Amino acid sequence: MHTFAALTIPRDKVGIHWFGQSSFALKDNTGTLVQIDPYFPRERPSDRFIHPVSPLDESSLKTQFVLLTHDHSDHTCVESLQRLHEAFPETVFFGPSESVARLADSGIPQNLLKQVASGDEIPMGSMKATAVWAKPAAGHTEAGIDPPDVHHLGYVVEAGNVRVYVSGDPINTFAERNDLLRPIASLCPQIGLLTTHPTEGEFPFFAGSVETALELGLEAAIPAHSDCFVARNYDAEAWAAIFPESGPKPIIVPYNSAIVYPD
Repeated sequence: MHTFAALTIPRDKVGIHWFGQSSFALKDNTGTLVQIDPYFPRERPSDRFIHPVSPLDESSLKTQFVLLTHDHSDHTCVESLQRLHEAFPETVFFGPSESVARLADSGIPQNLLKQVASGDEIPMGSMKATAVWAKPAAGHTEAGIDPPDVHHLGYVVEAGNVRVYVSGDPINTFAERNDLLRPIASLCPQIGLLTTHPTEGEFPFFAGSVETALELGLEAAIPAHSDCFVARNYDAEAWAAIFPESGPKPIIVPYNSAIVYPD
């Protein structure tokens, strides 16, 4: 059994396990477990991957539900999702149209695949999620950002009284887009799992990530999309250092480990 499966979660708290990259698991006090963008390839050449061994054997962590943010290979990883399905044949997968189509093509039964769009409410046992936009389908013409190649979603996951915002891969100008921020803020998330990078223009830079946390009124934030690829890593401490002392609180979860929130 995986250590996260054995972790006791008190009422009105949520367990958050980070596997590196944008792969997370959430668990509530009833034992419902949701994975987000599980990405655990077995072939890990040293010129591409920081860690030579996958952070998870999929069969070790019983998972009832999976949320997929978009159909890029490090977020909709067919290899990992097929192994998860083989280990736990009742696991249900939620994601945008392209992710669902890819999993259907891989042989996962259609009744386990649920296509979702921004605004949809997603029942997951004792949890619930609401899908939100990460990248608008039209891009951001004024900022010179073309429409994305696939639909990009984020989620606000409710686990008891705790609400976790999962950013997915948000547009670089996310913090400037009230049309994207307002639906998320209305769901009152307390903690965010935020994709960022200091120099790549695909995602919010560090300052944009902090501004997003402030605009959403988050109490805490965890950085995502790091500690996986050699060429795309960043210093999480540098990200944390630019948060104002008045909050939100930056939380750096060590690679392949878990926290209970609030602590």
